[in-house]
Amino acid sequence: MSNPWLSVLIPTYNGEKYLAKALNSIAIQDDFDIECLAIDDGSTDETLAILKYFQTQIPLKIVTREPQKNWVANTNYLLNIAQSDYVCFLHQDDMWLPQRLMILKKLTLQFPEANLILNPSRFVNIQGQKLGLWRCPLPSYPIMISSEQMIGKLLVQNFISIPAPIFKREMALKVGGLDEKLWYTADWDFWLKLAQYGQIIYYPKPLSVFRIHSHSQTVNRSSYIQDFRQQLESVIDEHLEAWNTSSQTKNKIRKIANFSKEVNIALASIIHGKKVKISFLVQGLFSLGFLGIYKFCRDSRILERIIARMRAKLNQVN
Repeated sequence: MSNPWLSVLIPTYNGEKYLAKALNSIAIQDDFDIECLAIDDGSTDETLAILKYFQTQIPLKIVTREPQKNWVANTNYLLNIAQSDYVCFLHQDDMWLPQRLMILKKLTLQFPEANLILNPSRFVNIQGQKLGLWRCPLPSYPIMISSEQMIGKLLVQNFISIPAPIFKREMALKVGGLDEKLWYTADWDFWLKLAQYGQIIYYPKPLSVFRIHSHSQTVNRSSYIQDFRQQLESVIDEHLEAWNTSSQTKNKIRKIANFSKEVNIALASIIHGKKVKISFLVQGLFSLGFLGIYKFCRDSRILERIIARMRAKLNQVN
């Protein structure tokens, strides 16, 4: 293949349950002018067999490397060997929706200056049933979103699902790729680094699928609450410090971002059966004031996230 326009980076590990669905969502697209790069981290199930089968269905290259036990390091490795101008991530439990590639390719031609092109994702459960949409609180296409607009919202909460965006490879390399020390917040940190350069387009219709299930690596590792807290705090502190805006704006966003952090920690604690001080959260919420509460609810997408997970839980019970 010569000059694919998009490189799809697919890190895998024991992904036999959902991987075929993820790869099939590529196979049903109308555009094969892409390269798919998969790297496995020492799977002990049928993951490699599934990858090899799909080499006959899609333009897929299986990259071999010593196991790293680190999806972020493997993703960076693929980023460095990718051949395309644009790149995206696809994890083994997520999917694309039909016509994704056609629409995104048109957007790259219409907005060649865009560094990052986003779209909402559809939440689904383990059976693939729809649970709702995961939207971004951003001005919609064709508005070009600035760095200031993006960072002020994204610091409150990572509202970008991993399978949704495409981005320029040269910009990804310029910001140093993903931080390999961050097992949970590497993508959030990466989006914030890209956001510093602005030139962002948000296409308002869902083109990707984010699967909610209890066996993902990030869900399992979020049981280490103190480590989880440190990862969230490091991203907030680093990017607030780097943000080129007024001290007044930083202080307002810091307060909302820190409350959002506590909500995320509480949700992780509940998932793993740990106690949560609800009174502490209520006090923190009211300390934001009316406008702060509005901004938290708008930018954190808290209702979309909680409702989708509640529906997933109810479907499991039923």
